[in-house]
Amino acid sequence: MGVYAEQVVPRLVHIACGTKDIGKMRRRVCRDLEGRVLEIGFGSGLNVPFYPDAVDRVDAVEPSDVGWRLAARRLGSAGVDVRRSGLDGQALPFPDDTFDTALSTWTLCTIPDAGAALREVRRVLKPGGTLHFAEHGLAPEQDAGVQRWQRRLEPLQIRMCGGCHLTRPVTGLLHDAGFTVTELDVFYEKGAPKPYAAISLGTATAAAEAAGA
Repeated sequence: MGVYAEQVVPRLVHIACGTKDIGKMRRRVCRDLEGRVLEIGFGSGLNVPFYPDAVDRVDAVEPSDVGWRLAARRLGSAGVDVRRSGLDGQALPFPDDTFDTALSTWTLCTIPDAGAALREVRRVLKPGGTLHFAEHGLAPEQDAGVQRWQRRLEPLQIRMCGGCHLTRPVTGLLHDAGFTVTELDVFYEKGAPKPYAAISLGTATAAAEAAGA
């Protein structure tokens, strides 16, 4: 990774993903977290203020040292034990059936192999555990024009935003990794250009037929 990706991109993400409107989405997606929580793509800790009282501990997976340093103030005032416990969401350093719930926000767009990361999340969730997600990705099928713009803009987006993709199908990735989406709200982020603003927010559990896969 170059200096831009290591030093600049985490700071840009910290600003772009720290808006008031995104904060409202973070509050929604964190609302029902409980027990021991796995958070992949922890970033600069923008979800920390929204962890509910039912959370006992958070294991944060975050590759960026800059992102972790930016989280210091939030971590200092956190009402829950948050530990940086991993660097790569594609290879989680935890035994099977470790976590009660998991959290992924604006993360699947950037992980090189999002499918592998989701399969790892499913592996380390306890039976009946839920993944809570808020992700941007491919626009709905009925918005073909927006999808065309996403495909045009994606190469630049990948270069400028640390590997961030615009066209990843969030629910498709979840299904392929062995999850069943149990709650889903698909909408466009208010005030943002549609190619960058197609949001999928909800929860998913491990599909029964995927058990032991």
